[in-house]
Amino acid sequence: MTKLWVNWAGDQQCTPARLCAPRDQAELSAELARAAEAGHRVRVAGSGHSFTETCLTDGLLLDLSRMNRVLEADPATGLARVQAGTTLAALNARLDEYGLAFPNLGDIDVQTIAGATATGTHGTGGRLPNISAALHAVELMTADGHIVELTEESDPQAWRAARVGLGALGVVTAFTLKLVPSFVLEGVERPVPVDEVLADLDSYIDGNDHFEFYMFAHSPIAMTKRNNRVDLPAAPRPEPVDWFADILLSNHAFDALCRLARRRPGLIPWIQRGAAYAGSYRRQVDRSYRVFTSPRLFRFTEMEYAIPREHSVAAIREIKEIAQRFDSPMPIEVRWVAGDDAFLSPAGGRATCYIAVHQYQGMAHEPFFRACEAIFDRYDGRPHWGKRHYQTAETLRGRYPDWDRFAAVRRHYDPDGRFANAYLDRVLGPVSATEDAIDQLG
Repeated sequence: MTKLWVNWAGDQQCTPARLCAPRDQAELSAELARAAEAGHRVRVAGSGHSFTETCLTDGLLLDLSRMNRVLEADPATGLARVQAGTTLAALNARLDEYGLAFPNLGDIDVQTIAGATATGTHGTGGRLPNISAALHAVELMTADGHIVELTEESDPQAWRAARVGLGALGVVTAFTLKLVPSFVLEGVERPVPVDEVLADLDSYIDGNDHFEFYMFAHSPIAMTKRNNRVDLPAAPRPEPVDWFADILLSNHAFDALCRLARRRPGLIPWIQRGAAYAGSYRRQVDRSYRVFTSPRLFRFTEMEYAIPREHSVAAIREIKEIAQRFDSPMPIEVRWVAGDDAFLSPAGGRATCYIAVHQYQGMAHEPFFRACEAIFDRYDGRPHWGKRHYQTAETLRGRYPDWDRFAAVRRHYDPDGRFANAYLDRVLGPVSATEDAIDQLG
C-alpha cells in the first residue's frame, strides 16, 4: 500500500513505494535490506519543512519520528546524545531540564534535529555558527545496515561532510551534541528605518549577541530584533499576551492581509507600509529557546541565500529594490552567522549574511525568486539547502572549496547512490567514482 507524502508548505509531494516509521536500528536495518532487494532508493523525511524536493522519492521514504529520545545528557561536559527524529521544539524543552541549550537557534522549531542540521539551518549572530556546528558526533547507518560513528577524531573528512549532509551519505540515526549551559535572553523588537540600520550595520551585528531584521519592499522601515544574554530570571509573558502578539497579529491578521494581497495585488504597497508601521516595541526576557523561536501558522514558500558578510549592504539594497517589481506581500528577512568548516555549509569558511525572500501560498514565486537569485549569484551566493533555488552541481561546485572532498565521502559511504533522488542528482550530481573524488579521500 502506498501513501501520499506532502511537505509543510503543501507544494512538494510524492507517492513512495513504501513509507515506514521504524522504532529502532533493527527495524531500520530491515527496511534498508528490503529496499535494496526491491531496488528502491531511500530518502528520509523529517518534519517536511524544506521547500525543495530533497525528501521526494518513489522508493522507500523513512519517517524517524518514533526515534525521538534524548538518550543521555551530561551538564558537566555539555554533551547530550539524542536520536535523529527528535524535533527541535521537543529537544529544546528536554535539554532545558538538564540545564543545557543550543548556543544559537533559528526562529522555527518544528524541524527534526536531523533535518535542520542536514540542510544547514541557522539562526543569527555574527560570532555564532549554524546549528550543525553543535554536532560533536554523527551516528550513520549505511545501505547495508552497518552503523558508523563519525567524529573529528575518528574520521574528520566524513564528520565534516555529515554535519551538512543532505541525507546523501546514509540514514543519520543519532547525534552527540556539544551544548552550552542554559541561559536567558532579552529580546527587544523595535522598528528602525532601513537606511539607518544599513548606515551602521556592523555596530548592530557586532554590538548584539543576535541581530536580525525584516523589511518590506515598499516600506522604509526595518523591524529589528536584538537578542542578548542577560543575568536576569526568566519572566515568561502571560499566555494571552503571547497569543495576541504571536498568533493573532503575526499569524492570523497577517495571513488575512496576504489573502487580500493575493486577490488584489495592487494593494501590496499599502499593505506592506501598514504592516511595517504596525510593528511596535516589544520586549521579552525568557529562556533562550523561547525567545529565539516563534510560530508560523500560514503557508508560504521561500528562497534564502548565504553571501559573504562584506557584501551585506549592497545585496540588501538590491534585493529590496528588485522586490518592488514583483507582487509579493511577504517580508524580506536578513540574518548573520559566523563561518564554519562543514564541507557543504552555506556559511563554510566565511562570515555570512543570509537574505531570505518569501512568497505567499497560491502566488507565483518563480519569476521573483529567479530575479533575486541572479543578484545572489553576483555576490557568490550559496543557497540554503532546504529552500528553493535553481542551481545545479555545475553551478555550485565552484562555490564550495571542499566540494570534491564531500563527493569523495559520499562515494565512499554510498557507492551505489542508494540515498539519492532527482533533487540530489541535480544539485550534487550522480554518485560517481571519479579519480578526483577518490584522490580526495587519500
